[in-house]
Amino acid sequence: MKAVVFRNPETRVEIADVDLAAPKAGEVRVRIAAAGVCHSDLHVKRGEWDAPAPMIMGHEGSGVVVELGEGVTSLAVGDHVVLSWVPPCGECRYCLQGHEARCQKVATVVAPQGVLFDGTSRLSRDGEQLHHYLGVSSFAEEAVVPASGAIKVRDDAPLDVIAVVGCAVATGVGAVLNTAAVEPGATVAVIGCGGVGLNVVQGAKLAGAERIVAIDVVPEKTRMALQFGATDRIDASEKDAVEQLFELIPDGVDYAFDAIGRTSTTEQAIRMLGLGGAAVVVGLPPTGAKASFEPLVLAEADQRILGSNYGSVRPSIDIPALVDRYMDGQLKLDPLISGRRPLDEAAEAFDDLEAGGVLRTLLIP
Repeated sequence: MKAVVFRNPETRVEIADVDLAAPKAGEVRVRIAAAGVCHSDLHVKRGEWDAPAPMIMGHEGSGVVVELGEGVTSLAVGDHVVLSWVPPCGECRYCLQGHEARCQKVATVVAPQGVLFDGTSRLSRDGEQLHHYLGVSSFAEEAVVPASGAIKVRDDAPLDVIAVVGCAVATGVGAVLNTAAVEPGATVAVIGCGGVGLNVVQGAKLAGAERIVAIDVVPEKTRMALQFGATDRIDASEKDAVEQLFELIPDGVDYAFDAIGRTSTTEQAIRMLGLGGAAVVVGLPPTGAKASFEPLVLAEADQRILGSNYGSVRPSIDIPALVDRYMDGQLKLDPLISGRRPLDEAAEAFDDLEAGGVLRTLLIP
């Protein structure tokens, strides 16, 4: 099959013919319908995260099940699925407690080693092993994934749109509804209005937040945030975003979401909080980045700092529910998609993302 191969940050990704082995026990093979190009992929491409290489990239996608491995009964050939980059093992203490986004086996085996649950890869080229990215590797014509990472969804949902549910939507909306559990009437600030940030905005709207302040250095992005439910805009390119926030909401906000993941934006989120507020780190920074805050202020103001991995979702429950919300008109997905490119234009899709002018580009095999 054709797939996008990453070797190192110094070279552009390439399209190559690679071999995909049949699914083993507990796995399925999925024909990819669409795959979203995300900033997490960009972090890997830039060398900002440690990742095993060579690797087939991509962790957001949708498709159709075409083959079942031994023992798989939860899916059938022909099922429409959204891929989850946290395929819960179902056995570790976090999965058993219902915190599937913290799956220990994903965190210690699948993600860092670039393999599936049994510690091996299904991907190779001319005898050379290729690594999986986050147990997905959706920048390809097909993927073999753990059955728990292929989430069955309704057949009438457009596969080339709901691909974004697998990362951007689950991460952003989940951070609001699951990680922070934002209450009706709360005040919310969202730093960064890209693909994830806009989903934080519409998650806050779903939660019934009274004020939702969209913050970005690109005015077009905050204008778009109004379509997703933002009530106020801040142009962070003009002057300090924290100062502008307190001009709008003098007491500070109940929740501030950093959807970018830079040291500076995390520190801004903490400084925007009012009494009892929570800063939620959603965007992921480069490895080794450190932010600072005043512990005394945090304690005296009864504030919290929360990390949100994958929106704290339970994939088999939350992903179908998010697709249903889209089909029912409660979530906007179509405006998140800036464009579609064939698989062999993956390098150009990365260029678009680096330039900052797109939300989500979908690769269509």
